[in-house]
Amino acid sequence: MQQDAMFSRRSVIGAAAALPIASQLAAAVGDDEAWWRGIAAQYDVTRDVIQLENGNWGMMARPVLAAYAAQVARVNRQSSFYARRGMNADLDAVRHELAREMGVGDQEVALTRNATEALTSLILGYNRLKPGDGVLYADLDYDSMQACMESLRERRGVTVTKIALPEPATRASLIAAYRSAFDANPRIRLVLLTHLSHRTGLVLPIREIVALARARGVDAIVDAAHSWQQLDFRLSDLDADFVGVNCHKWLGNPLGVGAVHVRAAALDRIDRHPANPADMPDTLEARIHTGTVDYAAQLTLPAALAFQRGIGAARRAARLVALRDLWVSKVRDHPRIQVLTPDDAALHGGIASFRIAGLTSEADNKAVAKRLLDQHGIFTVHRTGVAKGACVRVTPAVFNMPGEMERLARALVEIA
Repeated sequence: MQQDAMFSRRSVIGAAAALPIASQLAAAVGDDEAWWRGIAAQYDVTRDVIQLENGNWGMMARPVLAAYAAQVARVNRQSSFYARRGMNADLDAVRHELAREMGVGDQEVALTRNATEALTSLILGYNRLKPGDGVLYADLDYDSMQACMESLRERRGVTVTKIALPEPATRASLIAAYRSAFDANPRIRLVLLTHLSHRTGLVLPIREIVALARARGVDAIVDAAHSWQQLDFRLSDLDADFVGVNCHKWLGNPLGVGAVHVRAAALDRIDRHPANPADMPDTLEARIHTGTVDYAAQLTLPAALAFQRGIGAARRAARLVALRDLWVSKVRDHPRIQVLTPDDAALHGGIASFRIAGLTSEADNKAVAKRLLDQHGIFTVHRTGVAKGACVRVTPAVFNMPGEMERLARALVEIA
């Protein structure tokens, strides 16, 4: 038992530095393809296909998987003896490290099971809506979040407005789209903003739109499920009061962990969760109720953070963009291939989507993705819900190699 006690905070936080992470590779080779091959070697990637659908969730690197296995064994071995005596302190340490990584206050982050749970708690818990007010969302927002916004019509008696974001998009046209929506609906009090769309990869100029909303008395809830740890930024850079994130996508943590961020000054705008006891301290955690979760997955967060720090946020973001640019640059000018993500570096990360000209239905794009898989061994996924028609999404990860992106480009030219 003494050994297990020693495994606690020192293992959860400190021992992550002992992992064979990217920073050790950086000392051995230069910042080139050899370095990235070393990173890729840390992942046990299937060789059955070229995996270009990494947006569903992110694969754990070997050191993170090993840390998770150790945490599962420990939680299973100690069970409730640990849960009722020391685990909360360990989880607090995890949460504080996560907050520091995000650039926000320790009490401004709470753990959830995913970004959907975080954002649902924010949307349904937002308490400044009254009958006759308005809420706003866009076609590129996540389906579950769109449904939550729509539910406010009956729950709160508000008017719900949905807009289609411009395609092709520019920074100016995106800001103008939200400005026009706010001006046309002056009773809007809440807007949902998706930082990086899971449908097309489009990145919104969040800070500017949040400022636009705030100047009109509109609160913004930001979905950063795909942007956090894919783009090079901290949550504090967004200047948003309410944000939901995933930790099992681009961070590469085990499945079942997300987080919600609420600025301390805005905490009273979110209702306490009704399942929590009335005498629970009035903190952000009082706004979330998850029940029993995979505690081992939460305790693995420091290992995932350590691995990604070894790569570096700027280097990781630049690599994902470079992989995206490799295939996009080879098909952008093709008369029958429409790349939905702009080339403006501020408006995309690693994700990009395309459609073949004239093929806008769900069935059309399922067929394109199937052809990529069956004839070329390349796994992608179709996406629906875009105002101008369905598309196919390409989502590289840090273990993908340039040659795989070039194979994708050749396959698309053949299909088109």
